[in-house]
Amino acid sequence: MEIKDYMQQIGRSARTAARALAKADTHLKNQALLAIADAIERERDVLLAANERDVARARENGLDAALLDRLTLTAKTVASMAEGLRQVANLPDPVGEISEMNYRPSGIQLGKMRVPLGVIGIIYEARPNVTADAAALCLKAGNAAILRGGSEAIESNRAIAACVREGLMQAGLPEAAVQVVETTDRAAVGELITMRDYVDVIVPRGGKGLIERISNEARVPVIKHLDGICHVYIDDKADIEKAIRIADNAKTHRYGTCNTMETLLVAAGIASQVLPELGRIYTDKGVELRCCAATRNLMQQAGFGWLKEATEEDWRTEYLAPVLSIRIVSGLDAAIDHINSYGSQHTDAIVTEDYSRARQFLREVDSASVMVNASTRFADGFEYGLGAEIGISTDKIHARGPVGLHGLTSQKWIVLGDGQVRT
Repeated sequence: MEIKDYMQQIGRSARTAARALAKADTHLKNQALLAIADAIERERDVLLAANERDVARARENGLDAALLDRLTLTAKTVASMAEGLRQVANLPDPVGEISEMNYRPSGIQLGKMRVPLGVIGIIYEARPNVTADAAALCLKAGNAAILRGGSEAIESNRAIAACVREGLMQAGLPEAAVQVVETTDRAAVGELITMRDYVDVIVPRGGKGLIERISNEARVPVIKHLDGICHVYIDDKADIEKAIRIADNAKTHRYGTCNTMETLLVAAGIASQVLPELGRIYTDKGVELRCCAATRNLMQQAGFGWLKEATEEDWRTEYLAPVLSIRIVSGLDAAIDHINSYGSQHTDAIVTEDYSRARQFLREVDSASVMVNASTRFADGFEYGLGAEIGISTDKIHARGPVGLHGLTSQKWIVLGDGQVRT
């Protein structure tokens, strides 16, 4: 079958399934989610074996370390997938939720009802756990999903999709509610992002190149973020122990994630107290440091050898690797100015014990997630209590930050009357 015909067939099936899902009650959706979780746990060894084949092939093809990290499943991540499904099942169902009811002078009662978006296309690279997360969230929010994973994860995605189909069948819901695109032909992506008759929203998860391409070529709305250039600012009113712990975790907990710190900003008044210790921690963990002139001078005085000088481009770079830019700034205003100038509006944190400065940072930093005294690594759907996330959005319309159930629904106005007519 031609790619266009194949994708149109998937789209028609998804649209039909979306209508059925929109009518499904919470019990049926939860039943499917729990059955999928059980199947994933039961088939753990099958999933890991499929993933091992994907990882071996990816290594042979020279996939970079960050993508290999995202591609690899372990017993722990398989268990986490199942737990995510169960958490979503336990979350309140947003569909049908009515809010903001009030009476108008005419006597009509006006409010809003939360409804599914319809059919959601998810395009992602490497991460096979997205197959389970996306299926869970789309299903609970009453949406059909078309999942197009990367060719590097094709066997993992097929194995997870088999578990999803099993759960849907057990609950009596249409198998087409969640469809994994079986072809690795890139032309399938071009078709998916232009099928306005069948697809309501596209969610891309992957590298900047993929997301830029989809944003430029899509003919349906896109929920996205391009970069994760995240900052931690250590204020001169920070608790030093907290500051060191947070700055260490934000960078070294995992290198290949979009909520990993890429630039550390330190107030000049506290730099000599925190940077030498952090420098030793980063050096021991193999992190390459790219520093402003003031940071290099301070570190050399503290006994460090040659350090690479940060360039203008470094402040704008999402490394997704053990590389960190460091800049000493004069204070809070300079830190906020740097973040709003160079950041990607993803996640930024301040470490301070000064309430007023924390409030100013929260107000003035224009990012989807803004934190006080916490690691940027918490910017995650699971950590935010969403059960899982479909992705992170840095857009300002519809959904922003980690996108969970509410981000996969819309609202319609509802009007309740008792025979009123307009005069």
